[in-house]
Formats: sequence, structure tokens, C-alpha cells
Amino acid sequence: MYKPNKKHLQPPLLSTVQALPDKHRQRLEGSWAGPFYRQFFCRLKENAFACLYADLPSRPNIPVNVLVALDVLKAGFGWSDEELYDHFTFDVQVRYAVGYHNLDEGDFDIRSLYNFRRRLSQYNLEHGVNLLEACFEEITDQQVIAFKVRTDLQRMDSAMIASHILDSSRLQLAAELLQRFYRLLSDTDQARYAEPLRPYLRDTVNQYVYRLKGKQQVSAELTHIGQLLYTLLQELSSAYSEHPFWPVVERFFAENFQVKETAVLPKDGKDLSSGCLQSLDDLEASYRQKGNQFYKGYSGNLTETCHPDNEMQLITKVQIAPNNVEDVDLLIAAVPNLVQRTELKQLYTDGGYGSPAADQVLRAHQVEQIQSAIRGTRLNPDKLHLSAYAIQQNEQGEPTQITCPQGITVDVQATPSHRSFLARFDPADCAECPFRAAQRCRILWRKRCAKFQMDFTQQEVDAARRRRRCLENKRTPRNLRAAVEALMRSIKHPFSAGKFPVRGLKRMEDMLIGSATMVNIRRITRYQQAKRHSEIAQEGTIDALFALRLLFQSLWSGFLERDRPRWSVLSC
Repeated sequence: MYKPNKKHLQPPLLSTVQALPDKHRQRLEGSWAGPFYRQFFCRLKENAFACLYADLPSRPNIPVNVLVALDVLKAGFGWSDEELYDHFTFDVQVRYAVGYHNLDEGDFDIRSLYNFRRRLSQYNLEHGVNLLEACFEEITDQQVIAFKVRTDLQRMDSAMIASHILDSSRLQLAAELLQRFYRLLSDTDQARYAEPLRPYLRDTVNQYVYRLKGKQQVSAELTHIGQLLYTLLQELSSAYSEHPFWPVVERFFAENFQVKETAVLPKDGKDLSSGCLQSLDDLEASYRQKGNQFYKGYSGNLTETCHPDNEMQLITKVQIAPNNVEDVDLLIAAVPNLVQRTELKQLYTDGGYGSPAADQVLRAHQVEQIQSAIRGTRLNPDKLHLSAYAIQQNEQGEPTQITCPQGITVDVQATPSHRSFLARFDPADCAECPFRAAQRCRILWRKRCAKFQMDFTQQEVDAARRRRRCLENKRTPRNLRAAVEALMRSIKHPFSAGKFPVRGLKRMEDMLIGSATMVNIRRITRYQQAKRHSEIAQEGTIDALFALRLLFQSLWSGFLERDRPRWSVLSC
């Protein structure tokens, strides 16, 4: 039965926190625990999680805000579940952050936390709603209003994040698959297939692979495993097709092997898709090459404010997907939500976020994208690109006028098919043009209309405007996107080698949301600490000036007292 937790709103008069010396209590309040309690714990609306509990008379639930807060702390500090439970049990700072002032209150078994995560995951699968994500966005929106953070300028970036999986080769995966497949068989079937499976069962997977030497032997073993899997799938389908592990076996076989007449052959490595199975424990992880690096896992995409007038920046959007998903797809999915929640007007990204589909979404929501680079072939420096021309557009994004580098402006007309646009220039205007004389201009002579004409598509117009904004941004003295690299480090820093200690897309998403939440809390903490130090310094300056004033008055009074007789005589 769901019951909200309101007890923390009235702390006890006598408690462990109150027993601390004043300086220690002030230090506790000024640490991350104070802002975490006020800016996250108190803002969390527990009613959103009431759907996870039965609406029947029963034992009340463990406080939802405590469970959510502990999951956030686990991600923010990179703790294991055992470390998290120890900190909750013995750490005054953690207990203060979740609304407890005594060490003897709020006790619960760690299994309650596991059950809560299971309910969250099940609700997400059934309804397609991540309650933690909705909670993060609502709290962040409140923080934006409370600290007057401007959200019209934001920046976006992604980073590769690995889950808690081994970096296994295809042969290692195949051997591990056979070992697990054998364990799900009945005793009768295990005895039946014991002999063909014996080479893969007597040792560990690493020992089995270590004994193989050379590519030819590895290829032969893959072929043998493929034939064995094909036989097992054919003969045991009726008996084990309902087992949860059966689809994994079918997927691995379909992705790695091909059947040609009566032969089963392994697919060539270049024919494997990036979304093929990377781990038997993480079915959603994918493979991606970025530059000279190879990654297995997921891609985390984050958006944060970046207005120069902000005293601190906050993360506003968290996304995660298999790492074979393009960055631009995550941008397309994020923009409608960001426009609805914030006052987004300009979005700073790198070159991987540009595409015609993104241009349409950004134009529909009136958001201007500023890229640090443009992906694609390098432009010919001997020719003028369309970005060298100033193009005016209407509210629908269609070009209405174009101005050439010589300052000649003409109207733009749509072709009869409405698939492209035309701009016609008068021959008299182009007669003395140095770009035309050097054959650098893209405007061409058309005999049919006896004018110089340039044609282009809507996609070319959008790409030209992005390139023009990119070049203009490079000429500005301040790069608003550069600091986003520090954000990605802050997100992955609590975890060893940047690898999250969980598996699966849903748990990876929850960990990313928790880590982002703690990044915002740490920024708020630093901001409040800096503000407090500034106020103390200002008060100290005022006190020093007041002391100087008193000293001056004292000296002046002493001077008057010392010379009072002489002044009295002179006055007579």
C-alpha cells in the first residue's frame, strides 16, 4: 500500500544531527547533503510513483523518496549496492540527505530497493514511461526557476558508455552460449548431447579459446559450432522454444551463421551488423567504431544550459541508446521535449548532429542549431559555396530572397515541381563581377531566359545556413560548446574506466539519470558555497571599513581632547 513520506518535514528536537557541535552541523548543512535534501529530496513528488503499489489495505511501503534518493546517490558516487547500504546505515551525511536525523530510524532491508527497481523496470516495459526520467525533468525545471537559470542557449553532446560486460570475441560468445544452453536442458537431453558438447563443457571459455591457434583453427571451430547449433535448434525447438533463453540462441545463430543448402557457414566479420549480440548478459548493447576507437555498449546523450549570464549551468535532458544509434536521431527525439519544458532558442552541437531531418524538426520548433563543425566532404576553396550567399527565409523555412557576395539581392522562386528553387540575376549586375570572371561563382548563364541563374534545393539551403552559422560562431571570441566535454567527464567519473556497473538499457538509463542528478546537485552546492563565501567576504570588508571609521573617529576625538585647552584659549 502506498503512503507518502512527510515525516522529514518536521525534524526532531533531539537527534544525532542536533548533537553535533555547531561547526560540524554547519559543515554538514553546507556540504552536498544540504542542497541534495532541499533541491532534490524535498522537490520529489512521491505521488508519481503510487502506481507501482497495490491499492489495497496492506503494510505501508518503504518511503519512495528515500528509495529514489538512494538510487541517485549510488549512481552519483559509483557505489555498489553493499556500499550504498553501508553508507545509508552508518553515514550521517547520507542520512541527512534523505531526511533522517537519527541513526536508529528508517531501517529497511536492501531487498526492498531491489524490488523497487524491478517495479520501475516493469512499469517502463508495460507503459513506455520512465518514472525516474519524468522525476528528473520535473525537479530540474523547478531548479531552473528557483535559481533563475536562462535556458534559451543550450549545448548537446554524447559519449560512449560501456555496461558491465566482458569484451568477448565471437568464438567466446559461441562457447559461452553452448555452456548455458546445456544447463537449460533436461537430464535426458543432457545425456543425449553430452558427447557433442563435451569439448565446450570440460573447461572455462577462456581455456577453450586459449588452446586454439591460428585463424584457420578458429574458423573451423566456428563452423563446427554453427553446425551444432543448427542441429540443436532443429531437434529441440518443440521442447524448449518457450524458454526465455531460446530466443537468444536463435538470434545468435541468425546473426553469425548462414545456411547454404546443407552446409552451415559462419558469416564474414564485415557482414555482421553493429547491432549483433555483444554479450549474453546484455542483449541491447551494440558495437560502434568512432575514430580509431572501438566501443561495445551504449551512447549517452546530454543537454545542458550554456548562457554566459548564468552563474551555474544545469543539465536539462538525459538520453541513452545503443551506441549504433546516430547522434542526430537523439537530437530529433530531444528537441520537442526541450522546447516544451524550456525556452530553447539556440542549440550548440558538434558536426554529428546535422541532417535534413534534424533541420525540419529544428525549423518546426524555431530552434537555431550552431555546429562546431560540418560533417561531409571538404569544400573546394576555388568555388563559392551556397553558404557564401545570404538567404532570407519565411516562417516555413522556404527561401524568399538571396544576396550574392557582391551585394546583389534578387527574389527566389519555386520551380513548378516545388522540388527546388531558382534565383535569376540580371546580366548587367553580373557583368563586372570578379567571382564570375574567375569562374568561382555558381551562377550560370541560361540562354532560355537570357539571365544568370542559380538553382538549389531546400536541403542545400538548410545545410548552407548551418555552415554559415558555424563559420560565424568560429569568429566569435567565446566557444559556448567547449565546456560540454567537462560535463561528459563528470558523468562518467564516479565509475571505473567509465563503465557503468549495470547491464541492460533500462538500468543504464537509470544510472545515467542518477549521475546527471548528482552533477546538478554538486553544481548547486558549489554555487551556494561561492555565494556564501562572497557574502562573508563582503561582510568582512564592511566590518573592516566600519573598524577604520571607528579608529579614525577615536583618533580625531583624542586629538580634540588633547588640544581642547588651546582651542579654548583661542576661542576666548
